[in-house]
Amino acid sequence: KQPEAAPSTYNTRVRLSPQKTALPISIPVPCFQSIQTMVTCAVNGFGRIGRLVFRYAWEDPLLDVVHVNDVCSCESAAYLIKYDSVHGTWDKEVEMTEDGNGFTVDGKLVTFSRNADFREVDWKGKGTEMVMECTGKFLKVKELDDYFAKCGVKRVVVSAPVKEEGALNVVLGCNHHLLREDLKLVTNASCTTNCLAPVVRVIKENFGIKHGCITTVHDVTATQTLVDMPNTKKSDLRRARSGMLNLCPTSTGSATAIIEIYPELKGKLNGLAIRVPLLNASLTDCVFEIQKEGGVTREEVNAVLKKASEEGPLKGLLGYETKPLVSTDYTNDTRSCIVDALSTQVIDGTMLKIYAWYDNECGYSKRMAELCHIVAAKYIAGVEPEFKYE
Repeated sequence: KQPEAAPSTYNTRVRLSPQKTALPISIPVPCFQSIQTMVTCAVNGFGRIGRLVFRYAWEDPLLDVVHVNDVCSCESAAYLIKYDSVHGTWDKEVEMTEDGNGFTVDGKLVTFSRNADFREVDWKGKGTEMVMECTGKFLKVKELDDYFAKCGVKRVVVSAPVKEEGALNVVLGCNHHLLREDLKLVTNASCTTNCLAPVVRVIKENFGIKHGCITTVHDVTATQTLVDMPNTKKSDLRRARSGMLNLCPTSTGSATAIIEIYPELKGKLNGLAIRVPLLNASLTDCVFEIQKEGGVTREEVNAVLKKASEEGPLKGLLGYETKPLVSTDYTNDTRSCIVDALSTQVIDGTMLKIYAWYDNECGYSKRMAELCHIVAAKYIAGVEPEFKYE
C-alpha cells in the first residue's frame, strides 16, 4: 500500500467509471503524508458492502487489513473482490493461496475463515484491533459487545444502523463530532441515511424543518429474490417477487434513522422505498415543509445547497449538479449525495422538493472506510486522522 503523493492536505481526483470514462468531480483526497503507523483490521461479512469497504480500506496506509471472515468459500471471496459487474475489475492482483486458507492482494496475504458466528473466529490470535462488521446480521449491542468481551477487539464499525443505547450511528459531515474515546461501537448508519442527512442538515440550518417525507428510489439488493420465490431474508412478501422485473414498494429506515443523527426531528420525518430493477445508483426524493416565515424561492434553496457543497463540513460529501444526468452517470461516485438542481421545486413558498442521487454502494462504502480511518487514527493509533470534515 503506497500513499498517494499530493502537494497539499487534499488533492482533486478525476473519477473513472468501470468503462474508463472520465467524469471530473472535485473530491477531497487525503495525501496520507503523516501516516507512520498501521492499525490491524479485519472484515466480517464479504458481501457487496464488505468487499467495497475492503477495496477502499486497502488503499489507506493506516489500515492494515489482514483477515476476512464470511460463510462463502475462499475461492468465491478472492474472485469477487477482484471482479465486480457494477464497479469494475480491481486494479490489484488477487490470488487464492494453495491451501485455500486465504488470498493475496499484490502479494500480501489476507487470511480467510468461514464462520457464521464471529465469536468462533480467532480475532485475538490474528492481532485484530478493529473489525469492520459488514454482515448486516449483528445489530444488537449485546451481541456486538462480544467483540470486546470475548474476542479482544478494540473497536468495531458496523455497516448498518444499530438503534440501541451503547452504539453511535455516524454520518460524516453531520454528527461525527460526537465520536469519543469511550464509544467503542459505532456504525456508518445506512446508505440512504448518508444520502439524506446532508440535505436535511442544509435545509434545517437555513430554513428550519416543520416536517417531511422521503421516498428512496432504490436499486435491488440481496434482500430481494431474482425470480419469484419464498424470501428467507425478509418477511416483506413483496421482496419475494422478482427484483429484476418489478417496482417494489417497501420500507426504509432512513427517515426514522435520521433521528439518530438529529434527535430534534423526532416524529417529524418518515418515508418509504421503491425498489427498482436496476443494479446501482439510487435517488432520494425529499419533501420538506419549512419553518422560515415568508417562505423561500427555488433559487434560494439551490443557492444554499450549492454553497454547502463548496465549503464547510459537507464539502466533498454533498454534490450539486446542474447537468441533466441520469442514474448510470453516478456509478462509482463516492460522494454521499448529489443534489439534482434541475429538479428542485418550491410549492407555495414553504414546501420543498429535492432530488438527491447516490451510488448506494460506493458512496456508502467510501464513507465507512473513512469512518474506520478516523476511529483507528484517533482511538487506536493516537494520531490525527487525514479525513476531516469541518
